[in-house]
Amino acid sequence: MESCSVVSAVCLINIVKGCLSSYLGLLARHPVLTKSVTSALLNLVGNLVCQLLVDQVPSLDLKRAFLFTFLGLALVGPTLHFWYLYLSKLVTTPGVPGAFLRLVIDQLFFAPAFVGVFLSTLLTLEGRPSLVMPKLQQEWFSSVIANWKLWVPFQFLNFLFVPQQFQVLACNSVALIWNVMLSYIAHKEVVV
Repeated sequence: MESCSVVSAVCLINIVKGCLSSYLGLLARHPVLTKSVTSALLNLVGNLVCQLLVDQVPSLDLKRAFLFTFLGLALVGPTLHFWYLYLSKLVTTPGVPGAFLRLVIDQLFFAPAFVGVFLSTLLTLEGRPSLVMPKLQQEWFSSVIANWKLWVPFQFLNFLFVPQQFQVLACNSVALIWNVMLSYIAHKEVVV
């Protein structure tokens, strides 16, 4: 019985190694596409978790899930790829000072703008462009504060320890939590 558990553990480790190796190969050959597909999948999972566990909808809103997934593919993945690439070229200072400077630029300039762009784009794609301004007035500031609470500690560690080419992947590990929060925020009723 014990040898069966050891064999299962070894098989699982080999599967994880194979998946990681395949992912790293795709990342090296097709970095933008790989990061975009990863972001799309995590946006999908985050939206489904939000719908099923947080909002507890009686039936899935497939349009909502599709649009959230599409934004992961077309907006989140490519934007983060190029943003982290630009940020690593903009701030070349190593160590803690460099990580701190990248964090400040990322969280004071990029994150607030990106939250606004994401919410605006989602509402527009959902066919509710007239709600963009009321939604931003109602939710943007609290969304940025929620973003800072989750991302500031993580991004500092990400910028300090993770090589640039793996920073989107590292963010994707935390993004599931953020995607649930963002889906909830994006679909809260707008009080007009």
